[in-house]
Amino acid sequence: MIPPSTFADAVAAGAHRNAVFAIAPHAEAMLSYAQLAQAVADLDATFDAWGIERGAVVAFMLPNGLAALQLFIATMTCGRVVLPFNLLAQDSQLDYVIDHARPRVVFASEEHAQRMAAAAARAGVSTRIEICDNDSVALQRASVDRSASQVAPDDAALLMYTSGTTGVPKGVLLSHANMLHAGRTVVAHQSLSPADRVLSSLPLYHINGQCIATVSTLVSGGSIVLPRKFSTSQWWSLVEQHRPTWLNLVPTIVAYLLNGPALTPAQHDAVRNVRYARSASAPLPPDHQREFEARFGIPVVEAMGLTECASVAFCNPMPPAPRRSGSAGQPLGVEARVVDANGGVVAVGERGEIQVRGPNVMRGYHRPAPSTPPALTRDGWLATGDLGYRDADGFYFITGRLKELIIKGGENIAPREIDEALLRHPDVLEAAAVGVPDREYGQQILACIVRKPGAQLDESRIHAHALQELGRYKTPKYFRFVDELPKGPSGKIQRMKLADQFAGDATGAIAS
Repeated sequence: MIPPSTFADAVAAGAHRNAVFAIAPHAEAMLSYAQLAQAVADLDATFDAWGIERGAVVAFMLPNGLAALQLFIATMTCGRVVLPFNLLAQDSQLDYVIDHARPRVVFASEEHAQRMAAAAARAGVSTRIEICDNDSVALQRASVDRSASQVAPDDAALLMYTSGTTGVPKGVLLSHANMLHAGRTVVAHQSLSPADRVLSSLPLYHINGQCIATVSTLVSGGSIVLPRKFSTSQWWSLVEQHRPTWLNLVPTIVAYLLNGPALTPAQHDAVRNVRYARSASAPLPPDHQREFEARFGIPVVEAMGLTECASVAFCNPMPPAPRRSGSAGQPLGVEARVVDANGGVVAVGERGEIQVRGPNVMRGYHRPAPSTPPALTRDGWLATGDLGYRDADGFYFITGRLKELIIKGGENIAPREIDEALLRHPDVLEAAAVGVPDREYGQQILACIVRKPGAQLDESRIHAHALQELGRYKTPKYFRFVDELPKGPSGKIQRMKLADQFAGDATGAIAS
């Protein structure tokens, strides 16, 4: 069978199947493949009636649900470019993105419609705001066999804006070919089939929830269970009720499940149906991986991706093949290399910036500002901004972000090393280290810590633990205990926000 080259091909392949494509447990609702094809026809007819031309940007600001899922896939299938808005975005981010992308229409739930209308007004953008329910969209009814807009593999399909924590957001344009290559790569690597079902609470406004959970499911012909959001208390009940064969996780979810309630006998029985869990979007502490596998009996496959390459770049081998704890894995669907500051390829074991190249890598940013440095080399290598190294077996290890590197007294210190040392304390739930200005050393280390529920951990005890694990030079000078860490939609910790917050309120830290 010829693999789909566009979303129109992928949806058409299942148009006459009544098999379940998606389950929204919060609404006790399901969507079949045939119903998805009908939604595509209805949306295409609606766009034609509204005068929304092929190639136009169409946005939505909705939580996980059948409405967001249908709009995400159907918009691309209809030959328009879908733009999911981050529900956690500040008004300044909304203003920038709506002005930069200029969507012709925004579908929003009632709670978000007013914000979107206000952002469009501030930006002076004429945008149609359509209020819809979280699990249904009012569209014109059309024949499922109507002649839909013609789509080519190289046509833009998805416009995603980076978080912009170190500058203005950048719009990543991904084509049908980019996204479907990523989806097919995941399907092949994980041996997915129509019998597989994924449980994924990652938001549909993040590339992982889009490509790894949703596009791969569409390509494989399987099904997805899509909770509105992650809940520690409900997670294993969803496993028991819907019997997924794999779990789509991020390290934050792993940490919270390890500190969640014990499994019931029925949940233990359901867990036997789960073949593996995939963890990505941020580095997974090796201790958490080992503890999760020991406690739940589910092997964890760590992976890594970026928005610029449709969330697929590295992945560990699938069980029972040996995995490398602490590694993002081997290149998946891409070529990879590690380079020095001058762009020269470094030897095995040497550290530098990781670059990737492949069919899922974007061709560039949408309307880049003149000051935006080029992300791609002339021969197609993408500078990821991630620091790390490759071992002799071809496994890649991520040591930090180039912009997040702590430079103390001229020595480069990877924040992840600090994080993992602090996480080895039994009372630490989450930890994040950042560099803060210092007159003598240039930067000092600040560690922000979330205690486990009920823990009485204090500054003196965590300082003593850090000294033992890290030595004096890498032990943080400042500790701050917080209720939560700022995170992006995938659960990735936003270190630069922590650094900015501390710089504006130095008295909030406790000097060690």
